[in-house]
Amino acid sequence: MLLNLGSINIDHVYRMPHLPAPGETLEAESYSVGLGGKGANQSVAAARAGARILHVGAVGPEGRWARDWMAAAGVDVTHVAVGEVATGHAIINLDEEAENTIVIFPGANRTLDAATVTAALAAAGPGDTLLLQNETSAQVEAARLASQRGLRVIYCAAPFEIGAVQAVLPYVSLLVMNEGEAAALRAALGALPEVAMVVTLGARGAEWLVPGEDRLSVPAFPVTAVDTVGAGDCFTGNLAAALDAGLAPAEAMRRASAAAALQVTRPGAAEAMPTAEEVDAFLG
Repeated sequence: MLLNLGSINIDHVYRMPHLPAPGETLEAESYSVGLGGKGANQSVAAARAGARILHVGAVGPEGRWARDWMAAAGVDVTHVAVGEVATGHAIINLDEEAENTIVIFPGANRTLDAATVTAALAAAGPGDTLLLQNETSAQVEAARLASQRGLRVIYCAAPFEIGAVQAVLPYVSLLVMNEGEAAALRAALGALPEVAMVVTLGARGAEWLVPGEDRLSVPAFPVTAVDTVGAGDCFTGNLAAALDAGLAPAEAMRRASAAAALQVTRPGAAEAMPTAEEVDAFLG
């Protein structure tokens, strides 16, 4: 079983001719609303990859549709609360080259507490996996409890904040970062921590690094990107699902890379996540 203590956001996407410069006012070419948040994206990605995924999170009264959307995608939302604080949301500017800038309001994602986490993890144990990102409260409590119960703990260190990473790191089985986050962590600590980690490299693929072992490199699949929002979440959700299913790191990384390649050829974040059958066909 895969559990995800993760954010649920409403994405407001503005397509622009180019990303605004400081002080520039720019008219958007189009506007759309969809489900997002690193947590929700990763849960939908994992569900479509075939994982049994239980999401732990919260939305506000106007975000019930997001909870229902996740359930329809195959995510167990038993532990997604509906509270009074507004649902988290993201303002996404997307240019013609599929590059983006994102501003996030955390909202209900920061209302989660230790009691919620404890209830969600009650039935979990060795062989299960907990997935975390840096967009919710109760991360340390969840990581500590999961580690004590013998779960694999996968931590996506984004958005990067050194204090949050250091607090969770003692309980982490696998740390997932992009190249910039890995560089920031190395600069803050003086060296990368002695823990297994995956570093995504964009168009150059990804690397699996384990202290004392040879690095495992997986290339990216060449595709024409339409929308890169959620690509890292697609990779992480598929990676977590594959590892939870017992796949070896090399094959798990290959499937995650293929899924991310498919995802960027479609508009949207959660709604663009491919199914396991689509990944099989792509790899075939």
